[in-house]
Amino acid sequence: MKGFSFPYDPEIHAAARGVGVNISPKAAREVCHALKGMELEKAKSYLERVIRKEQAVPFKRHDGKVGHRKGKGISTGRYPMKTAAAILKIIESAGNNGEAIHIDIENWRIVHIATSRGTSFEARFPRARGRATPKMRESANVEVVLEELK
Repeated sequence: MKGFSFPYDPEIHAAARGVGVNISPKAAREVCHALKGMELEKAKSYLERVIRKEQAVPFKRHDGKVGHRKGKGISTGRYPMKTAAAILKIIESAGNNGEAIHIDIENWRIVHIATSRGTSFEARFPRARGRATPKMRESANVEVVLEELK
């Protein structure tokens, strides 16, 4: 389909995309890397645990000055709650899109999840004596493609 980086077939895949989501692109990359290949229900429960700060997301690439976390197979990690909530919303949207097209969505997995940098916009950082300093706020684009398990 147009606009996706994954050539998916609307007959057998369900997809959703979030454009200009107000989250960190670096944290979105790490969350997407952790979710790729997961089943739909496991991914939803994983993100809910991240939002409740019960399970950390392993940071592999953007791990400078990131502390160690408990868990199997994790050395550095964080709890990106805002990013997890936004990606959970996009995954639920993909599931709802699949429900509208297909019959059975219990056995679905995330076959493709990717993120890219969105548009940057100028915000203001308040300073002393009524002044303000401009700063650039980042956003991210997230796309999710689901496929039924055979």
